[in-house]
Amino acid sequence: MQNQTIERTTLTNLLNNEEYSRKVLPFIKPEYFDVKEERIIFDEIQKFVDKYNKIPTQTSLEIEVSTRKDLNDVEHKKIVEIIKTLKKETIDFDWLVDTTEKFVKDKAIYNAIVEGVGIIDGKSKDKTPEAIPHILTEALAVSFDNSVGHDYLEDSESRFDYYHHKEERIPFDLEFFNKITKGGLPPKTLNIALAGTGVGKSLFMCHQAANCLSQGKNVLYISLEMAEERIAERIDANMMNISIPDLHDLPKKMFDDKITRLQKKAKGKLIIKEYPTASAHSGHFRGLLKELAIKKSFKPDIIFIDYLNICASSRFRAGSSLNSYTIIKSIAEELRGLAVETNVPIMSATQTTRSGFSNTDVGLEDTSESFGLPATADLMFALISTDELEELNQICVKQLKNRYNDPTMNKRFIIGIDRNKMKLFDVELKAQDELVDHGQYVTPIADKGQGFGKGQGPNLSGRPDDVNPFSKTGQEQSKEDKYDKFSKLKVW
Repeated sequence: MQNQTIERTTLTNLLNNEEYSRKVLPFIKPEYFDVKEERIIFDEIQKFVDKYNKIPTQTSLEIEVSTRKDLNDVEHKKIVEIIKTLKKETIDFDWLVDTTEKFVKDKAIYNAIVEGVGIIDGKSKDKTPEAIPHILTEALAVSFDNSVGHDYLEDSESRFDYYHHKEERIPFDLEFFNKITKGGLPPKTLNIALAGTGVGKSLFMCHQAANCLSQGKNVLYISLEMAEERIAERIDANMMNISIPDLHDLPKKMFDDKITRLQKKAKGKLIIKEYPTASAHSGHFRGLLKELAIKKSFKPDIIFIDYLNICASSRFRAGSSLNSYTIIKSIAEELRGLAVETNVPIMSATQTTRSGFSNTDVGLEDTSESFGLPATADLMFALISTDELEELNQICVKQLKNRYNDPTMNKRFIIGIDRNKMKLFDVELKAQDELVDHGQYVTPIADKGQGFGKGQGPNLSGRPDDVNPFSKTGQEQSKEDKYDKFSKLKVW
């Protein structure tokens, strides 16, 4: 009697257990079966399900096998004998699924390694060694996905929990940025600052890196533009609250004292890694993360990449004839994929076009090289500087795209900037007064009209509660008030 194998057990249940078959069949491939006869049986089961949308019986499977022209009598007889042994049996369903998943994963990785060796030996005509990482990545990603989508009505409870779950975010130290992002940057996102040359892209990222470090976060700063020492110099100026010129005149004893104080205050780590311009892509960054985890036990909470346009693409070779739209969009997609894979937010930047450099009202159309970048980003904002703002040590921020909040609220706002100390800071609210669409104390159009909408909605205007006609007390409503607020709403 032949010993039962996972391959034979899989075939048995594919033929006799429809629930199991529908769950695992999409993930199993014929090449996972080493024995030719078992591979043919699986192939016939798969073709039958694809054609008739149900599992075959033993009789129908035997008939399908008998119609094949690629089998001799000995092989046909052996296959029929195997089919007759595939009898229904009682077996724990969860154990069966887990064991099948392990079998599929092991086979996928084994086949990927064998294929990689063949490529290295020159046995593949259409694949080069550069394809090996992609082949291995696909094999390692094999898993049974239990989710088949969100059932709008059946899954309403989990959706309610999601609405009231406080998502972990990395907050800014700038009030208006926290307002437009609902408290900071969430994981698995790509966030882009758009600005002209010299306006403050790197300054913004250095300031935020220092802010995250002060919060006790682990920060990875990848630079493809400036040397590691230059980035560290800017962060030194920010955290030590000293201008860059004075930093070079600082005595060693005083410098060491400041570093000691910073070590006590900042519980996180900051790693700065420099790559030559246009030479590194998401694959290099992924390798760096693995190396940092092994050598330094370092896992970042946020990644800064300075900056996106001078990264390379892992999918397209340098010097290829592809246009800039495709290449930059590809880089953006790869970095966002890295953010999802590592479960961290990624902050980067991009340049404006020549016309956008002198434009005081920068828009998405001023994005240089590729409009595919704003299509991929979760948050995109412009940093705008004018002579008047420079005199006041201020910079204007304009929201261009925002998946976290309503981008029309606080669409433009002012923040302070200290270029000597590489710092950003909040300014007094009156500095926002000249911005007509900053979202503060603006009456919605519906409230300006007569009749329709006037005073009939919640406080969307940004006005204080004491002048909000919807508010009863001018203070935060009680739970009863909030319930009463929604009780008159109809589903449709």
